[in-house]
Amino acid sequence: MSSQIIPVEPFDYVVFGGTGDLAERKLLPALYHRQMEGQFTEPTRIIGASRASLSHDEYRRFASDALKEHLKSGEFNEAEVERFTSRLYYVSVDAKSEQGWDDLKKLLEEGKDRTRAFYLAVGPAIFSDISEKIRDHKLITRNTRIVVEKPIGRDLASATELNDTIGKVFREEQIFRIDHYLGKETVQNLMALRFANALYEPLWNSAHIDHVQITVSEAVGLENRAGYYDKAGALRDMVQNHILQLLCFVAMEAPTSMDAEAVRDEKLKVLRALKPITASNVEQVTVRGQYRAGASSGGPVKGYLEELEGGVSNTETFVAIKAEISNWRWAGVPFYLRTGKRMAGRMSEIVITFKQIPHSIFDQSAGRISANQLMIRLQPNEGVKQSLMIKDPGPGGMRLRNVPLDMSFAEAFAVRNADAYERLLLDVIRNNQTLFVRRDEVEAAWQWIDPILKAWEATGQQVQGYTAGTWGPSQSIALIERDGRTWNDAI
Repeated sequence: MSSQIIPVEPFDYVVFGGTGDLAERKLLPALYHRQMEGQFTEPTRIIGASRASLSHDEYRRFASDALKEHLKSGEFNEAEVERFTSRLYYVSVDAKSEQGWDDLKKLLEEGKDRTRAFYLAVGPAIFSDISEKIRDHKLITRNTRIVVEKPIGRDLASATELNDTIGKVFREEQIFRIDHYLGKETVQNLMALRFANALYEPLWNSAHIDHVQITVSEAVGLENRAGYYDKAGALRDMVQNHILQLLCFVAMEAPTSMDAEAVRDEKLKVLRALKPITASNVEQVTVRGQYRAGASSGGPVKGYLEELEGGVSNTETFVAIKAEISNWRWAGVPFYLRTGKRMAGRMSEIVITFKQIPHSIFDQSAGRISANQLMIRLQPNEGVKQSLMIKDPGPGGMRLRNVPLDMSFAEAFAVRNADAYERLLLDVIRNNQTLFVRRDEVEAAWQWIDPILKAWEATGQQVQGYTAGTWGPSQSIALIERDGRTWNDAI
């Protein structure tokens, strides 16, 4: 079976930060792949914009070099790259002055009837300046959208201010707040598993599910992000957006349809039902960690403070949380969330553990009966795995074994596993908001996160050291094991 490629109407994509790291590593390769798959119609253009002084040809060489470096083996096709770079243009623009805006307007006038998307692959400090310049130079048409990257604020107040700023220029239906985790095939397959199969949804509640784990672990450290990361920390950087969005897809009620607003309405209900974490319980249900020197990816690595070059910091590079959802479906079911840097490996996974059978008819010689688990792997090797108890083949009595039914997307489907940005970039053009985050979702997430940050400060909760290359501080193991459960650490 092959996937169906549906071409989109011609468009102009303007990438502010067009020479930056995100454009180089993700956006340009993603758009190149969409061209290769035949999804573009002519005349489609991609316009890089930044303060750097480059000609169109110099930007095309930059893009070609970026593709050569970041595409996988065998994906760089000279003819296809030449066709792709021929649709690239560049304008030198300064967000805080008038430099270059007339040039951008003149270039866009050539495609005034096409769908027009502005991608802000820049820091949020200049979202306001760019939005206002777009408005002041009358670059907004009836088919214009704007795409903004995280972080959307660092707390509720700043997120509200940022949303207000963008909202003065663009209508909510024009604003696409991107979370690349939502573009992953497995996240969308979670919807299919729940709502397209009679097998799971009747069991998707507190009567049958014991607990849920969501893990997003990284093997890397700061990666030249020390300035940003030390002011953010793992809670702001990962939990407020990626992990809470995954939790919403696991926990939400069935929407009335796959309409974007219907889906996002149900996600919002989950966020608003999260049980508050305050100074009274924060030390019992959260763990903060910070990596120390150790080994990762086959070699020694520095600790966090060493990467800060001798700095002193109580910023968490790891966080584990026992979350609860106060509604009928999930009452009493803990959601264990954890994320961290310099952990034992790179893994993003959702594990649904079902309750044990109420009574075993087998004697002890048959072996231990393990609870069924549904494991949804986002990375690496996207796929779904269901564990079941079966009889070990052969004579000699009843011996039970826990065996996974394993579906790897790469093996099950004879198609390339597309990067998340590929789907999301084209969903903007299609005007499909389903996999993007609405304003009230962002603010509801901060309404849950803010009290945790304040509680840490009020209680003086310190980060616990953990050795790089491990699964985090021992306190995170205690967090789940005192409930009689254990983390799933298989990579």
